[in-house]
Formats: sequence, C-alpha cells, structure tokens
Amino acid sequence: MTHVLDPDALSRESRPVPAPLEPFADVTRSDAAFRAFLHGLPGVDQVGAEARAKVLGTRSIKTTAKAWAIDTAISMVDLTTLEGSDTPGKVRSLAAKARRPDPADLTCPSVAAVCVYGDLAGIAKDALAGTGINVAAVATAFPSGRASRAVKLADVRDAVANGADEIDMVIDRGAFLAGRYLDVFEEIVAVKEVCTRREGGSAHLKVILETGELVTLDNVRRASWLAMLAGGDFIKTSTGKVSPAATLPVCLVMLEAVRDFRAATGRQVGVKPAGGIRTTKDAVKHLVLINETAGADWLSPDWFRFGASSLLNDLLLQRQKLRTGHYSGPDHVSVD
Repeated sequence: MTHVLDPDALSRESRPVPAPLEPFADVTRSDAAFRAFLHGLPGVDQVGAEARAKVLGTRSIKTTAKAWAIDTAISMVDLTTLEGSDTPGKVRSLAAKARRPDPADLTCPSVAAVCVYGDLAGIAKDALAGTGINVAAVATAFPSGRASRAVKLADVRDAVANGADEIDMVIDRGAFLAGRYLDVFEEIVAVKEVCTRREGGSAHLKVILETGELVTLDNVRRASWLAMLAGGDFIKTSTGKVSPAATLPVCLVMLEAVRDFRAATGRQVGVKPAGGIRTTKDAVKHLVLINETAGADWLSPDWFRFGASSLLNDLLLQRQKLRTGHYSGPDHVSVD
C-alpha cells in the first residue's frame, strides 16, 4: 500500500518535529536556538585542516596493505550513473558490473550499491535481486533541490516504491545559506519519515550537503551536524554535478563531525564523498583519512561509501597489477 503524506501536515504547527537525540533534545525548539547551537560549534581552522589532509594524503601503503585497501575500496563503491541519457539497458549493464566487477577473478568483491535516478530503481532492483547489493536512488529534485517540499516528498515516495534501499537526498542550500536552518532540518525529518515507511524496513537516508556551494568549512561542519540531528544515516559531500566536489579537507571535517556526534549521542553516522574521486590513489587517501580521523569503525561499507562511476575501473586495474605483476590496458575493464 502506498502511503501519501498530506503536505499541510508537515508544518510544525500541525505535526511536532521529532527532537534530536540527547543531549541535544532542545536545540531545535526555535530558529534562534538552532542558529545559536550551530554557530556555537567549534570553528574550523581551514589552514590546519588543509595541512592535515595534505599530510595524510602523502601516506604510502604497499603490498598486503595495498591489496586490502583496494578490496575494501571496491566494497565501498556506490557504482553510479546519473545522466539524462540513462536507459534500462545501461542500468542492467551497471548492475552486472556491480555483481562481478572482474569476471576473470571471482575473488574480487562486489560493490556496495548501484546509484541511479528513482525512476530506474526498479530496473536496478530486479537486476540485483539476491545479491545483497543495495539500490540507491537520488531524490528531492536532485541535483538542485529546487522544488516544493510536496514535490520532493513525492520524488522520495516514488523512489522507495520502486524498490530503493537507500535514498540520496539533497538539502536546500539556498535555505541553509540564508540561515533558515530549521527549514532544512524539518525537510530532512520529513524525508526520513517517508524512508521509514518503506515496505520491508526503512530505507537508509544519505543527506547530500553539496559542499562546493557551502563556501566555508565552518558551514560544512554546521550542515553535517544539522543533517545528523535530523536523522540522516549518512552525510554525503556532493551531487557530483558541482565543482569543487569531494575534497580531502571537506571529508576530514565531515569525519570529525561523525566522530564527535557518536561520542556525544552514541549514534554512528556514515560518510560518503562523491564527485572527482577517480583513482586508486584518491581512494587510498580517503581510507587513511578515515583511519586517522574517525577510526577503524568507519572502515566498512556500512559506514563509508565512495560515490563514483570511473573509480572502480582504476581499482580493478591496480588489483590486476598486484595479482599479475603488470598493468592491463583500459580495454581489460568494461566502460559501464
């Protein structure tokens, strides 16, 4: 049965918004209280964050550790196609690659999820049946987020009805940058409510901050906390449609946020960088960043994902190099 939410019932006057976890249960009691909380978070030393990310990005791992890192990174990939020209055939092809990234090596792990537009989620779901690979669908007027809340929630309901296991929503960056933090919070709460109504269990919610439009690392920290307080299961850097997308300093700040949030509330939230992560070297830098910032608990596809389309191919070529001792040409991996 499809559940339809009355958009009028989404106002704070008619339906109380669930409070965040303790010890932050009262921070959303008013716009002023929420603004005071978010602007009271410790400021980010941008120079220091960039320097630390640069240092950690120079770490080199070899042999057995590198093999582990490559397989771990493969298992964390949300294999993605988000183009207007996407077809059911392309999605099925992507699903086949997700199941068996290297058909010549059955020891190669499968990816974590396939990420598509909501209208194609059913195609992906059928193609991945029985594999344990999740279907992620972008929603809420992706990538701009410029639509009414009723339209955004209808977008989420459609994706969930089509079988999406995970919803990647975009926040209203205009509202956030204008300081309307409670509006952004309430919208995430409303989307989360739709996700919980999924037949067979709640769909996981990834909240896309579009960090390239947030301007400062302080804003990245505020948006991260806002999304976690609203119930997001993951915080995600970018849509991949805006530059800059995922950067190491931004990911560092987000990892610090999820670490501090778990310490304060006991609830663990995942992180997903997306956009511009194309090489094995990029992926390894992020794995080092996770280990050194949030800790080994996040070194799992349950808590960390790469949103990527081309990254998987480079990981497969590097994996083949470790196994055979020589590089294969790009024609040794499929394009999709």
